[in-house]
Amino acid sequence: MAGPRGAVTGCKRRVGRSEEQPRGGKRNRAGTGQEKKSSHLSAALLGEDCEISLEQLSELLQYAALGRRHNAAQPSWCHIYHQSHLAGVVVIVLHELSQLHFYKFYLQFKHLRRVFRHRFTLPPPPSDFLASLCGEGAGPNPPGSAQGLISAGVECIPKSSGLDCDPIIRKYGKERRGLTSYTLTSEELKKNDYPMRDSPEYKGYMYTECDLQRTDSSPLFGLDCEMCLTARGNEVTRVSLVDAEGKCLLNELVKPESVIVNYRTRYSGITRKMLLPVKTRLPDIQTRLKKILPHDAVLVGHSLNADLQALQMIHPSVIDTSLLFARSEGRRFKLKFLAKAVLGKEIQCEQRLGHDPAEDARAALELAQFFIKKGPTKVAELNLEMLLAAERQTEISPNKSVKQPQQCGVQKQLNDPPHSSKPCILARLQGMGQKPLLLGRQELGSSGLCQSDLSTSNKQILQRALEDVPLSTFSIIQFGLNPEYFASHHLAGFCNKVRNKLTDMLTIYAGPFEESFCPKSVKKEFGKCGPIQSLTVVTETYQPYVCIQYDVLEAAQLALESLNGAEVAGSCIKVQRPITAATLDCDVLIKELEQDIENEGVIYVAGIKKSLTETDLQEEFSPLKDLETLFLPKDLQSGKHSTCCYLKFRNSHSAAEAMEAISGWAVRGSALRSRHALASGHLWRWIWKMNHSSEKQRGNNLSEKMAPRSDSEQDVRKEVKKLDHYIKKLYRSLQDNTLCVVLFPGTNSIHGSQSGLGLMGIKDDGESSAG
Repeated sequence: MAGPRGAVTGCKRRVGRSEEQPRGGKRNRAGTGQEKKSSHLSAALLGEDCEISLEQLSELLQYAALGRRHNAAQPSWCHIYHQSHLAGVVVIVLHELSQLHFYKFYLQFKHLRRVFRHRFTLPPPPSDFLASLCGEGAGPNPPGSAQGLISAGVECIPKSSGLDCDPIIRKYGKERRGLTSYTLTSEELKKNDYPMRDSPEYKGYMYTECDLQRTDSSPLFGLDCEMCLTARGNEVTRVSLVDAEGKCLLNELVKPESVIVNYRTRYSGITRKMLLPVKTRLPDIQTRLKKILPHDAVLVGHSLNADLQALQMIHPSVIDTSLLFARSEGRRFKLKFLAKAVLGKEIQCEQRLGHDPAEDARAALELAQFFIKKGPTKVAELNLEMLLAAERQTEISPNKSVKQPQQCGVQKQLNDPPHSSKPCILARLQGMGQKPLLLGRQELGSSGLCQSDLSTSNKQILQRALEDVPLSTFSIIQFGLNPEYFASHHLAGFCNKVRNKLTDMLTIYAGPFEESFCPKSVKKEFGKCGPIQSLTVVTETYQPYVCIQYDVLEAAQLALESLNGAEVAGSCIKVQRPITAATLDCDVLIKELEQDIENEGVIYVAGIKKSLTETDLQEEFSPLKDLETLFLPKDLQSGKHSTCCYLKFRNSHSAAEAMEAISGWAVRGSALRSRHALASGHLWRWIWKMNHSSEKQRGNNLSEKMAPRSDSEQDVRKEVKKLDHYIKKLYRSLQDNTLCVVLFPGTNSIHGSQSGLGLMGIKDDGESSAG
């Protein structure tokens, strides 16, 4: 089952059925008058199930962004319900940080641990982490791959003697045709998310009633809209319509029904002052457009599906210039580039505030007229791929000469058959007319090349993200900390500090006992709280004590809570943790772990006999109300299961009732003890590995010296806290139904490697004020 914030279903990863439809570029169903459905996320991420490969993560991102209708498969390790209702996908990458850093600064990452329910471990990262994340496979980089987008350049290759392999020629042939040959078919309209009369999801959209048969002399009209972000999503705020002569027939500001939360002035050109006197509403514009358009009108626009969705109108005959000027691998040229390369016109100038929809509508119209008049062969001879590569190269190296079209080309797919490999998610989204966003110290600029700017601060990245993320359906935002804070030679010191603190938290001292006490009976009694890694007798004291190190945090805490002051082996004993600088805030840390959203509705149960199987336990615990998942930990070396387990319930109330019910239970003659879970998910596995690591150097002075000084560490805590605040601010700005994934990629260097960490969730109304 999936609740409003996603639910963990079943004892294993569940694969179910979901509603799948693609999302349009600027589409927003919230403004259609239909009932808004929420997307939910379900993932069984307990214990061994919490280690996810980059390939599996990429599988999730592909499906979330594209859906099955665009050949993206539902991931096998988690389930997205109502994928088609996702408002977008936002991936936040915390550069050079690992799972180790998350737990080293656990208390500072207040927002992350309180909001993201689903977490998973990632393997140490490859050198091309972003490319792997975007779904680039092994082997040579295919055209349109992430690495190709990052490292594209101009490459001299021999020109083919013919144009037969050009995508435009393959699609339309060489002969000139009339305009009806270039209008989208019903199948193309459906595939590219155009509003259609026979689709129930566009119920309530206005039909233009332009039903006359189109001919090659039917009139063309250019259309473009600008949108602002409102409380309901994207709503149209300006509409422009031009006729075949370029005369502007309509250029109206529109006041949205909902409150505007982001004017997007940088792109829309709309300001608050402009809309103050406006009385025109969307129904007024719909009526005027319907009245202006003749019954055989053909609308022309660039990714016109987004404009018609914003207008909530259906028109049966369109020419989409983003599809007309075809590219291989389904990618699309930008309108700005086509206007310059084909028409020799500069549009969307950066010096001007926002886009001019009349200018964009006129440019799209003239591009269609050029294509119809000149024919596919003349358009193909422009060698647009080469011109685009030359433009990109000029942007990167203005003083570097670039050879002319007759001498070199940019990518082999222009003259060679298409590459058999599928393009990465960035290229696929661009091919659908959507604009993926990559922001950070390394970003894909307008040139498509990876640009590095170490002077860019997290605050500047956040400001850009708050403005640009709403304009994109798929965004990757990279934050990072000062590289000096986490220099690779500090890694061993950080690791040792975290390991020492963890060891202290897993350790308890108990006593005093009589001189003749039996250690075996003490171990048996303390073993009822959970699996013991080691027990040693402390003889330096006046009376004997024991030092017990557990395998799990819950066991040590349960021993403190249930055996302190109890009579064990004939002695009334005191149970306590070692007093060190690392354990002074232990109580605070335990409390925060209990309140961690990952542990919500999860309880820890100790006293399980090793002879019992998971099936036996499922049968024993089946009477418990709302039980969803049972996880029986196993020793990662021997494979034998532990003497404890974790139970996940549908809600915290059911978990509390189960704890009360379990008190006093006996399963096959063994009394059970329980408490709230502290490390039920990926943390359990990470603790086990840290606790059993052969690299453990408890009290190693050299490692302590290698770690940053305490004053430096204090600075890091402040920066981490600030970083958490930036993520919180960005998360709160996201539209509801946005899938958000936060990644600590991990580290991989000659000084050692650390696993990464992923946190994910789908934002809903209830989370807007979380954290």
